[in-house]
This record gives sequence, C-alpha cells and structure tokens, in this order.
Amino acid sequence: MNMQTKEKRINYGLIIILSFLTILFISPILIVLMNSFKSKLFISNEPFSFPNPDTFAGGENYITGAAKIEFFDAFGYSLFITVFSVISISLVTSMLAWYITRVKTKFTNFVYYLLVFSMIVPFQMVMFTMSKTANLLHLDNPVGIIVLYVGFGAGLGTFMFSGFIKSIPLSLEEAAMIDGAGPVKTYFLIVFPMLKPTAITVAILNTMWIWNDYLLPYLTIGTEYKTIPVAIQYLRGGYGAVDMGAMMAMLVLAMVPIIAFYLVAQKHIIRGVVAGAVKG
Repeated sequence: MNMQTKEKRINYGLIIILSFLTILFISPILIVLMNSFKSKLFISNEPFSFPNPDTFAGGENYITGAAKIEFFDAFGYSLFITVFSVISISLVTSMLAWYITRVKTKFTNFVYYLLVFSMIVPFQMVMFTMSKTANLLHLDNPVGIIVLYVGFGAGLGTFMFSGFIKSIPLSLEEAAMIDGAGPVKTYFLIVFPMLKPTAITVAILNTMWIWNDYLLPYLTIGTEYKTIPVAIQYLRGGYGAVDMGAMMAMLVLAMVPIIAFYLVAQKHIIRGVVAGAVKG
C-alpha cells in the first residue's frame, strides 16, 4: 500500500509539472491569437487582456496584414520551397545513407563523419560565404534555395537513415539482386518502402525547420521572392513603427499550417526515432 501511495504521489506530481509546462509553452501562441483580434492601439497597453467590445477589431487585422505583405504570394513561395526541399532531402539523404552503410570504404566513412560534423557547425559561421557562393552559382531563387536546404539538411537525414538501414537484413537486398533487380530497382522496391517510419520523421523535422526559417531565405532570395517569415518583417515601418495588429494576425496565419501538420504527423516522430535507433 505504501508503494502504491508513493507511486500515486509521483504520478500526481508529474501531472502537475507537465500541466504547468504545457500552459507555459502554449501561452505565447494563445497571446498572439488573442491579440490578433484586437485593435493595434490596444495591443501594447493591454497585451494580456481578452478582446472586449472596445478593443475587438474582428478580421480587420487579417485583411490589412494580408494586403500589406501580399500574404498569398508569400504563402505560395513558402509552400513551394518547403514541399520540394523536404522531398529532395528525404530522397537524397536516404539514397546516400544506403550507399555509405552498405559500401564500407574509407571514402564513405569520411563522407558519413563529415555530414555528422556538419550538424554541429553553427549556421552563422558559414552564412556569409554561403550567400556569396549562392549568388555566384545563381542559386538565389526559389529553385536554387532548395539545393541549399538539401545541403543543410543532409547531416541529420543521413544520420537518421543510416541508423535504420543498419537494422535491415542484407539478405533481402541480396535476394532482390539474385532475382535480377539492379541497385535502383532494389532501392525503390525493397529498401525505401522499409524506410517509411524514418522518412516520415525526417520529413516532419525538416518541414517545421524550413517553413519557419527566416535567415536563409532572407540572405539568399531576399525581397524578390519573400517567404512568410521574411514578408512578416516588412510590417515594420520607418523609425521602428510596427503594425502590431497586422503582425499578430499574420503570425497566426503562418503558424496554423505547421501546427496542423505537426498534430497530424506527431505520432510518427517517436516511432521513426526509435526505429532509427535500433542499430545506430
């Protein structure tokens, strides 16, 4: 009975702590949502109060913000870059991971550890050289930036796929090759379908990163092809003036797609991480 009582107390304590952390993490989102429906004159003075008949602005902030930053154009650029970058990262890194896992040479070991090392290099160390190189190679456009994202996402993707591929029996691939399947056919028909849990996890993590990324698009494609994070910054006027109402509304519109995507796909994250850690 004493053990059961102790376990119950521990469980209640964990519930209280986790509930507090949940409120702490969700509260900024709720504050932004709440202020997106308030007139910009009241946001600075009453940021934590609920909208009332005097402060409620309806959908005016959303209409004004969308018109000022050309939201739908920015949404299109963000969607295009995110979708094709995630697909490219998942495909390229899974192929690379399969190769360097199955072909054991000094070169493949060097490539693997080089990619792992790239995960710990701060972006600020390479951003100026990267932006200059992107300009010289004409990668400063919505298509070219996909190549840059593949480069920055290669480390994590290859690391996760390599861990999972080590758990796949080599006999499956050998059987396919005996039946006449070449490397390409073996990969797409045998290997890649088994990589689904890890592929989904890699896709989720990269989607959240690329959709919310501000610095890389700003440095490379600049103002000509504004993504949502970059476009929102243009709500800042001269001398530090900010249309807080419109900014809050646009932040809500920017968060909604990625939050919805995460809620739908969150169950695959732990499953994919665990699957990739079987033999890492």
